[in-house]
Amino acid sequence: MMQLHYYPGNASMIPHIVLEEIGAPFELALVNREVQAHKSADYLKLNPNGLIPVLVDGELVLYETAAICLHLADTHPLSHLAPVVGTVERAHFYKWLMWLTNTLQPALMMYFYPDRYVAAGNAVGAAEVRAQAQARIGGMLQQLDDELARVQADGPLVRNPWFMGEHYTALDAYVFTLCRWTRGFDSKPARSYAHLGPYLQHMLARPAVQRVLAT
Repeated sequence: MMQLHYYPGNASMIPHIVLEEIGAPFELALVNREVQAHKSADYLKLNPNGLIPVLVDGELVLYETAAICLHLADTHPLSHLAPVVGTVERAHFYKWLMWLTNTLQPALMMYFYPDRYVAAGNAVGAAEVRAQAQARIGGMLQQLDDELARVQADGPLVRNPWFMGEHYTALDAYVFTLCRWTRGFDSKPARSYAHLGPYLQHMLARPAVQRVLAT
C-alpha cells in the first residue's frame, strides 16, 4: 500500500488530493512539523532535504511534489490525471506543472518565510521581502486567471470547468492548493479574481477535495 508522509495544509495536500482522485489504497503518515519531525534522522533517510511530502510506493521512495504527481498520474493511467504522452496537451501540462512548482510556489515560500532571505534579526528587511513577494504573486495569480479565461472562452464554466479545459488533471490539485495559501492575503487573494474565484469553488465541491479537507 502506498504511504504519503504529510502535514496538514502543506504541499502534501496536492498529492493527497491526487491519491483521493485515483481511489487506490493508501495510508497517511503524519510528519509533525511542530516538533521538527521533518528534520529527524528517520525522516531525513526518506528525504535528505527535510521537506514534506514523501511518497513511499513499494520499494520506491519519492520526494518533490511535482515528481510525486507525475508518478501517480503515470502509474494510474485510467484516472486520466495527465494528458497522453507526446501530445500538445501533455507539453502544456508539463509547462504549467513546472511553472507552479518553480515559479509560483517559491514566491509563496518567500511570502511565508521572508526571514530566510535576510540576515537574522532584520525585521524591516523581512517585511520588505514579504511585501514584494505578495506583489509578485499578484501578477502570477492574474496569469492563472487569464489562463482560465482563455480555456473557458469557448463556452460556459460548466463546459470547461478545469484548468486545462474540459478534463480534470493533477494540475487542478496544484492550482487549488497554492491558491488556498493566499487566503490570508491582505489584498486580492486568489478567490477574489474573476475566473479563479468560481474555479476554486468548483474545485472545493469535488468529493476528493472534501475528503482531504476533512482529514
